[in-house]
Amino acid sequence: MSTKDWLEKDYYKVLGVSSDAKPEEIKKAFRKLARQFHPDQNTQNPEAEAKFKEVSEANSVLGDEEKRKEYDEARRLFGGGGFRFPRAGQGGANPEDFFTTFNSGDQANLGDIFGGLFGGGAQRRPSRGPRRGADIEGEVTLDFADALAGATVSLQTSTDAACGTCRGTGARPGTQPTVCRACQGSGMQTSTTGGMFAVSEPCRECRGRGMTVADPCPDCAGSGRARATRTMQVRIPAGVTDGQRIRIKGKGGAGENSGAAGDLYVLVHVRPHKLYGRKGDHVTISVPVTFAEAALGAEISVPTLDGGPVRLRVPAGTPNGRTFRVHGRGAKDGDLLVTVEVQVPKQLSEEAKTALLAYAAQASEPDPRAELLGG
Repeated sequence: MSTKDWLEKDYYKVLGVSSDAKPEEIKKAFRKLARQFHPDQNTQNPEAEAKFKEVSEANSVLGDEEKRKEYDEARRLFGGGGFRFPRAGQGGANPEDFFTTFNSGDQANLGDIFGGLFGGGAQRRPSRGPRRGADIEGEVTLDFADALAGATVSLQTSTDAACGTCRGTGARPGTQPTVCRACQGSGMQTSTTGGMFAVSEPCRECRGRGMTVADPCPDCAGSGRARATRTMQVRIPAGVTDGQRIRIKGKGGAGENSGAAGDLYVLVHVRPHKLYGRKGDHVTISVPVTFAEAALGAEISVPTLDGGPVRLRVPAGTPNGRTFRVHGRGAKDGDLLVTVEVQVPKQLSEEAKTALLAYAAQASEPDPRAELLGG
């Protein structure tokens, strides 16, 4: 995700929350939209898939306290109308340089950017310092039971890494890159716009690297970077929910110039179960009971995901739709919520009909619809 995206995209608007929304409001809004636009629910709608990715991206920023703080600060400094980054080809400051400085925690170096922007004469720092690797994303699909218990899965990712042929130099093996003569190795150039402002931008000669390559590496064409595919084992924690995004620190793209690796974000999909559902950390199940069991009371067997069945006492006079709780048989510390569904027989023998008519006569129950009809 580029810095330009941070400034041009209103993630609060994407999630439909205010800029001062609390974390729980952001989480609730994301879950609602993720369910609405989930690809599994919109298999024939590519626009829904794009919207799902958009809300996931917004949640990855606003749902992370540190990233949200940086995003809000960037919008305050650059997105409020007092300053706009120039479009491509117009020259101007590079927003990525601002965030490289801002994220490094080196607040003193902010003057390098603003000094170059407004002609303050501050000395630019070289751009060849350590640079953090890019964050990458992956997706996994788990069975319902694995999502509850947690699982270790294989995940294949493709990221930018140092070219194996030239080991990241960009030069053909046996040769070395040289310091760029245009920027003297700083990777930046200063130009003026209309004779009024001095702005810093990546050197056009070396494209911001600070080094030039006379004989490029044949595999990476002198960039020093190549696509690398790797398979890693990822631990998915117990109790993960469908649409949840998990951050795994340091498992993203490799950094440059001894910079730290980025992070891996794993989007989890959970296959629905034919018997069970989820309600937070609780597992839900609907269990049929006969009319006689509901009326007279009974002890029934209820299946569970993590072992054999449990015995559940259904009191006499239990109405249809009543929910019982079995402690400790849900996800993490959640419970198993058992909802009984009273089954009405579709066919009755003559003896059963006679017995039921006798019951109705003996029960002498009042009309249950009398109140609805104004009685």
